[in-house]
Amino acid sequence: MANAATIAAIGVQRRMPERAVVVALATAYQESHLRNIAHGDRDSLGLFQQRPSQGWGTPEQIRDPRYAARKFYAALKKVKGWEQMRVTEAAQRVQRSAYPEAYQKWADESEVLTRALLGQATGAVACTVGPTPTMRGPAAASAVLEGLTLDWGLPRPTAATDLTGLTVPASDARNGWRYAHWLVSHADDNGVKRVRFANLEWTAEQGTWARVKGDPATQVLAEVFAAT
Repeated sequence: MANAATIAAIGVQRRMPERAVVVALATAYQESHLRNIAHGDRDSLGLFQQRPSQGWGTPEQIRDPRYAARKFYAALKKVKGWEQMRVTEAAQRVQRSAYPEAYQKWADESEVLTRALLGQATGAVACTVGPTPTMRGPAAASAVLEGLTLDWGLPRPTAATDLTGLTVPASDARNGWRYAHWLVSHADDNGVKRVRFANLEWTAEQGTWARVKGDPATQVLAEVFAAT
């Protein structure tokens, strides 16, 4: 989910239409099951199984999900008429796979996931996080803030003085849910403990969204695990 959220965010940052995010997610589903893998057919690597020998970049670049997503969108944008193609046809024009119809089976799932990650659904991303967070305290807060800036192109959001509470301004409900779902998607790798937007709250302990009392929030509020 973290990789899917980053792919979606980079699509928005590059001003690509929603359809492009669907194509990108379907491609990554087929090529790597959305895992940033260090192996593949011949020299293929990463989320999209891009090949250094075919000019996609260095192995280190391709293993960077943000770089890989940007390269995919740049290649897709060059495909004339891709917006009117089936998902698998648009993906194939970029990937040139030996199995050109393979991407289509992920089209419906990618459309649902795209709507959630682009903020068109409320409380739709509810990841389960293990009991031991990867990061805590200031390191976790710094990672979350950096990720939001790199993925969404936002000015660096603010953190509370103790660096466990974060506030992300949202101009409207759609943007609020984009950022909220991104935070939940990255909860496991960035030590996010709690996310709140509007009158719903997600917690790592429960792994679900629940209604909370009080006035609906106009900002996305997040909390990372405190340092031990």
